[in-house]
Amino acid sequence: MKSEKIEIFDTTLRDGEQVPGCKLNTPQKLSIAEKLDELGVDVIEAGFPISSPGDFHSVSEISKLVKNAKVCGLTRANPKDIDAAAEALRFAKRPRIHTGIGTSDSHIRFKFNSNREDIIERAAQAVKYARTFVEDVEFYAEDAGRTDNDYLARVCEAAIKAGATVLNIPDTTGYCLPEEYGEKIKYLKENVSGIHRAILSCHCHNDLGMATANSISGVINGARQIECTINGLGERAGNTALEEVVMILKQHPGLQLYTGVKSRMLNPVSLLVSELMGMPVQPNKAIVGANAFAHSSGIHQDGVIKNRETYEIIDPAEVGVNASTIVLTARSGRSALAYRFRHIGFEVTKNELDFLYEEFLQVADRKKEVDNDDLSAIIEKVTRKIG
Repeated sequence: MKSEKIEIFDTTLRDGEQVPGCKLNTPQKLSIAEKLDELGVDVIEAGFPISSPGDFHSVSEISKLVKNAKVCGLTRANPKDIDAAAEALRFAKRPRIHTGIGTSDSHIRFKFNSNREDIIERAAQAVKYARTFVEDVEFYAEDAGRTDNDYLARVCEAAIKAGATVLNIPDTTGYCLPEEYGEKIKYLKENVSGIHRAILSCHCHNDLGMATANSISGVINGARQIECTINGLGERAGNTALEEVVMILKQHPGLQLYTGVKSRMLNPVSLLVSELMGMPVQPNKAIVGANAFAHSSGIHQDGVIKNRETYEIIDPAEVGVNASTIVLTARSGRSALAYRFRHIGFEVTKNELDFLYEEFLQVADRKKEVDNDDLSAIIEKVTRKIG
């Protein structure tokens, strides 16, 4: 069976920038967009053009800059939004307008004070109008995660008939369980007339910590685009993390799904986004966290030193990290200590190591982490004792 490509739709510059305190100026957005294009994402959602003159300008400038990826602008389901997006995207080599409307009963009743039939009509009109500007129109059914499947299928069918090329099925509140979200995608794949003419897309939020799992469940069940952000940035608890879904698909070839992302750029791009947005990456973050390839337990350290794959399923170099890190703490063993001594130029015998280890434990009990300066001091102290 032939492997199928999963399109990576990066929304770091739109959904990711909605995090309080993460506002970027146009030059910063251009720096990130250039790296995303180089990274190999398929779509860059550059912003929400109608939201402000600054956002409009940024989307326009990104459209001029990006060479390979599709450039996308977000709109609501109204003509003024779509006009602004079309104008901002006019320089893009491959423009996409992303328009849509809420479809859950909660959104229909409380947000729009409307009814189901009116929402279907508004959805179709928005897509149809967007198609007068661009050939590539993505429709989002906001809060699809809490929309019943039968009605969601009707909305999707209307969007396809109006000309939608991509159907975004957002779990806007991060409510769905992976099995539930996967079943939703499967239902649409099997019950929407004309579904072969559109790509189903996963857009999952992380309110219950399941964004990545839901996105993977979505593509296993027939979606062929994942919407995600660098470092999992996004509203509230964030979005699906780009680096996670890329590496999950890479590490599980049995799924027969792949992306075009250059994984060796993941760590450098993560660092760039963290720096420009002023959002530190939590140390235990999968793939790009500072501790993702760090080992401090003696049992783990011994295993990794003997064979990296004992405790690492990813070669750090695959994601742009130079090497695994052996962190010396009070939980470290003799093999880790000898390993670190070799790295600073000291080859020690087994007998010497016994003396050094006793001294090391005394230092490690006083400090959270023993660094290279401490190791040099330990060597000097023990050498004086036994010399």
